Amino acid sequence: MENHKAAAAAVAYRLLNQTKHKSNKILHQRRLIPNSTQLNPSSSTSGFTQASVPLNQFVASYRWDLRKSSLIHTHHRKFGSVASTIVERNPNFSTINHDDLIYFDKILGAKKVIQDPEELQTANTDWMHKYKGSSKLMLQPENTTELSQILDYCNSRRLAVVPQGGNTGLVGGSVPVFDEIIINTRRMNSVISFDQVSGVLVCEAGCILENLISFLDKKGFIMPLDLGAKGSCQIGGNISTNAGGLRLVRYGSLHGTVLGLEVVLANGSVIDMLGTLRKDNTGYDLKHLFIGSEGSLGIITKVSILTPPKLSSVNIAFLACEDYISCQKLLFQAKRRLGEILSAFEFLDSQAMNLVLHHLDGVRNPLPSSIYNFYVLIETTGSNESNDKATLEAFLLHAMENGLVSDGALAQDFSQASSFWHIREGIPEALQKAGAVYKYDLSLPVEKMYDLVEEMRTRLGAAANVVGYGHLGDGNLHLNVSARQYDDAILAQIEPFVYEWTSQHRGSISAEHGLGLMKAEKIYYSKSSETVSTTYGFSQEIVGP
Repeated sequence: MENHKAAAAAVAYRLLNQTKHKSNKILHQRRLIPNSTQLNPSSSTSGFTQASVPLNQFVASYRWDLRKSSLIHTHHRKFGSVASTIVERNPNFSTINHDDLIYFDKILGAKKVIQDPEELQTANTDWMHKYKGSSKLMLQPENTTELSQILDYCNSRRLAVVPQGGNTGLVGGSVPVFDEIIINTRRMNSVISFDQVSGVLVCEAGCILENLISFLDKKGFIMPLDLGAKGSCQIGGNISTNAGGLRLVRYGSLHGTVLGLEVVLANGSVIDMLGTLRKDNTGYDLKHLFIGSEGSLGIITKVSILTPPKLSSVNIAFLACEDYISCQKLLFQAKRRLGEILSAFEFLDSQAMNLVLHHLDGVRNPLPSSIYNFYVLIETTGSNESNDKATLEAFLLHAMENGLVSDGALAQDFSQASSFWHIREGIPEALQKAGAVYKYDLSLPVEKMYDLVEEMRTRLGAAANVVGYGHLGDGNLHLNVSARQYDDAILAQIEPFVYEWTSQHRGSISAEHGLGLMKAEKIYYSKSSETVSTTYGFSQEIVGP
């Protein structure tokens, strides 16, 4: 334990004393090669960088390169109309041999060394079936010690690895690009402790989110995070991507609820930051560097997270609006009139509703009299059932009297509430069943969000179906372009326009999905070159020489 804390202190010391000296050097190196398009920026023997990525895209990388390497163009993979990204395999990385397999069998046991082609096919392919690697080996460590031994060995052998949780990501960040060893955390799935007084849960990174939700429900608490993919996603992956989810408007981001982490770095060092205190102002709070870092700095192994108590009063309304301006005004009024009981504010357009009704079995329109232009799902959570329901009903009456709502339904029981949520959570599945889909996860000023959807429809015309939905309460648009099949002509109309438009309106090209392979080279649409360079310097100090 003391060694782990010493390692964390050493990282903080290097950040304080060395990064400031290296930042100028890094910037100078970048200026010397302004026309370089493929260069590995690693300057250490144990770093995390993507094989052969542009120097100025380092911090967008999610792939782990464990050795310094020079550029040698060899074979490459092109993701064409799917991702419009070319990535070269770094030849300085080794390939797996028989001795490697013997070592992994020795430290893990044969059951945790996966070479079965069917299992590997699933692990090599992302949820969208857009990205597919060619890994021949998946390792499933059961604890931190095993994971540390794996990374220590891979570092010494120059074997590239990719961390994987539930593999529910949407940007190609959880599968190999080439033949990287997949390190899957599914066996690290134990709840370590739960404090009924403070509500602090400590668990391993491989715990499935829905299992944690069920565990806490029996204790009278809830997870502050809820996602449509909760049945498969793992809490370690959620934190690595800083997943937002459906109730961020109430409980905030994981930067606020995660109290501590345990992380294994590329060289096998274990960093113990697994605190359970809400207040600890002793130096840098390093855990925040790992939240949202997409595995580029280390693999999260344990988590401590603050969970709120489960409140008895939950009400859900499904509403129809004639135009987007009404949705905006409704959000403003909801924040003013519902206040602290507002726990979710989601929206979807008529195209999203049509997809769900046509492609998902058993879904019924709660407002069957018509298909409206927009729908809003509002959830309130409180402790006084009669008062909360009266507050919501008064809000809805005011909204209808002022023409903000055209129609609406208030869930009368758990079954109706679940059916309302199923419409919103089922949109990604419906899009997947409809054919090829280009997905964009954007943060934008609320008043501008739907302007992008409308402009995209104008650009694409009848070539594709443009769908808009998302977390209106926190300004997160899920822009989806649905087509029969992937087409370079369609992609050329979408990109780079969608990124340029977002940048012009001071938005973010990744609200909650991360960058992954899909958007690794797009980071400059959201971050300045100075920010990227500074982050690169910090990350170099963490992975260390």
